Amino acid sequence: MTRERDGLLQRIARIYGLGFAVVALLCLVGGIEPTTLAVAAVPFLVMLLGLWRLGASRSLAWPILVVLGGGGAIVAVLALGEDPPAAAAIAGVTALAAGATASVALTLTSSIGRVILLLVSFVAIGGTTLVFAGSLGPTEVFLLRLAGPVVLGWAVAAFIAVWLSAGLPRVSRRIASIGRAHRAERQASETEAQRRQGARLLHDTVLATLTLLAHSGVGVSEDALREQAAGDAKLLRQLRLGATPAPASAGVYNLTPVEQTELGTTLESVKSRFGRMGLEVTWHGTGQLLLPSHILDAFLLALAECLENVRRHSGVTQAHVTITEDEKTVRAMVTDQGVGFDIADVSEAKLGFAESVVARLRDVGGNARLFSAPGAGTTVVLEVPR
Repeated sequence: MTRERDGLLQRIARIYGLGFAVVALLCLVGGIEPTTLAVAAVPFLVMLLGLWRLGASRSLAWPILVVLGGGGAIVAVLALGEDPPAAAAIAGVTALAAGATASVALTLTSSIGRVILLLVSFVAIGGTTLVFAGSLGPTEVFLLRLAGPVVLGWAVAAFIAVWLSAGLPRVSRRIASIGRAHRAERQASETEAQRRQGARLLHDTVLATLTLLAHSGVGVSEDALREQAAGDAKLLRQLRLGATPAPASAGVYNLTPVEQTELGTTLESVKSRFGRMGLEVTWHGTGQLLLPSHILDAFLLALAECLENVRRHSGVTQAHVTITEDEKTVRAMVTDQGVGFDIADVSEAKLGFAESVVARLRDVGGNARLFSAPGAGTTVVLEVPR
């Protein structure tokens, strides 16, 4: 947005300056002698070049060129022209000093160095005009016909630049507010859609099985009931791992067998699950591994529990998961840059992952290690055998 603001000010400065330059040229053509006009034409063309490039480049060379060219044209008109100058000549000089050269003020308010150049430019143009316009008459006439418009022209150009720059933070905050509202609305819609899908899915499967059990399985053989319950258990496990089963028919859902699922694919489902809940998970390292079903389940459930802890307690919305492997072990390192905590101040019984992470991994021959400190984030290392 800052670049867009600077580009807008540059384009405004070009149009502003060229417009006054055209007015000045029309006034001078009919207000000064051809010889004086020919001499003034050289610096005038230099000023036009600077104004044209001012709209396309942030280089300070172009504002300086505009001031030098405009100042040279003013000197040529006032020093070589008639004494006292004609009204048209005074109008042309006013257009140059208060408009064409003042346009550089639009591009010279964004930094201290540019503001200094702005002040120097104003003093240069104002001083040049003051020195060579002494024949205009009494002080009151000079202030009314030339000095006043020059000061006003530079002040107006600088005010426009400052006003546009001051409005940028408000625009940024407004855009950010609209973006947050849009994301919140989209997340609410997605959450509601997921809730409805989950309700339909559970109604078609688990609740149907529980209803049969509540009625002692009337009309259904024990083998069929046992098979249906096993299918429901498998469905719930897939949901816990972040999968989204697709309905094949009423009460039947397509499930990818865990034994044939690559770790990378399953990790992507976990990432999507937490992304929907507002936690951005960035994955690093190996992602294409095959693990035995029971080890894969324990590994992913422990990993999901760690990410859930990040989402709930870290105070940040981003976590990093690094997957590495060797001949015997697969490791996952979950890291966040959140508030952290002092492990010594938390009793082991209160650690949320004591059962969900540590005990679960130990049941399959794995291990978990926790590292944290106040203000330094938290890191959890999960290990399972291959």
